[in-house]
Amino acid sequence: MRRASQFGRRPTIIDVAIAAGVSKSTAARVMSGQGNVSPKVVAAVRTASRDLGYQRNNMAVSMRSGRSGLIGIIVPDISNPFWAEVVRGAQERAVLSGSSLLIFSSDWSAERERSHLQALVQTRVDGFVLNTIADEGDTQDFTNLGCPFVLIGTTSDLYPDRSSVGSDIPQGVATALDHLSRCGHDLPKLITGPPRRLARAKFVSAINRYFIDRDIDPTGIEAENGEYSVNGGRAAMARLIRHHKGSHMTVFAANDLMALGAMAEARDAGLACPADVSVIGFDGIPSGEFCSPPLTTIAKPSRGIGEDAMRLLGRLIEGDSVVMRPRLPCRLVERGSVLDFSATRERTLHLA
Repeated sequence: MRRASQFGRRPTIIDVAIAAGVSKSTAARVMSGQGNVSPKVVAAVRTASRDLGYQRNNMAVSMRSGRSGLIGIIVPDISNPFWAEVVRGAQERAVLSGSSLLIFSSDWSAERERSHLQALVQTRVDGFVLNTIADEGDTQDFTNLGCPFVLIGTTSDLYPDRSSVGSDIPQGVATALDHLSRCGHDLPKLITGPPRRLARAKFVSAINRYFIDRDIDPTGIEAENGEYSVNGGRAAMARLIRHHKGSHMTVFAANDLMALGAMAEARDAGLACPADVSVIGFDGIPSGEFCSPPLTTIAKPSRGIGEDAMRLLGRLIEGDSVVMRPRLPCRLVERGSVLDFSATRERTLHLA
């Protein structure tokens, strides 16, 4: 196969098509990430492209198509490994479609989110993915943005007429509580997010619904609010420890950073995990595997959320107006932070 230097010029899509043994239009579809091409043909075209050193002329493509080849994504906290994985999934999908991803973190600030949205519109992105931090009393008006978008996360529930991707929170909560029940735990204490956040309301609602459906009164469940951070988990755990009466404590945290903070606070208070305190998290961030003991958690499909959001956005950019709202299942990652009572005695869920 001829290399780029052998052409005496920049390789074109025609060169790629000839090398791959396909038509120019097929090669172009593969390089732009469009569907309806067999995996074998995709592999042949991408191999030819790599061997020839072919690179798309994004300016020419933009002039012909009216598109910039730029996609935006705004998440609330890029330092949280969960959101970093969401971005990773979106980026992998963007690369396959021949687009470049512009990444923004709102840092849980509505004002910063609006500023990022304005920057994306001014940059003339082809579309964007957004986890808006709006709550039930402060929804955003997206009608004047002028480009397609897909929402991700719990707050997308506030916009039922918009395409979105998220985790199946009730299913994830049920998976966690089923695990605690199998291990013989009483009603857990909760570490939840800030009071006005929709994510907090949905998490607590799913827990209440789980117990009500099993004829168990959830009103006695103790909960402490906090920021979705290690320090937020520490502060909430400190309050739970001060108020705790009894022997073993079981804690269900709304995200893994809070769970890790809770474990650290328990250790500083002289409590052993899981002998004195059992902790289960929610997110499935990689760092949970490396704490001591490793964190038992409910893993959300973080990378899958990013990939599916980009897939839906691609359809919207192509003119598909069908609203789709998939909710992806979570899974239990069982490690060492939850004590298993079931091996020594039988217990059932009841009010402490």
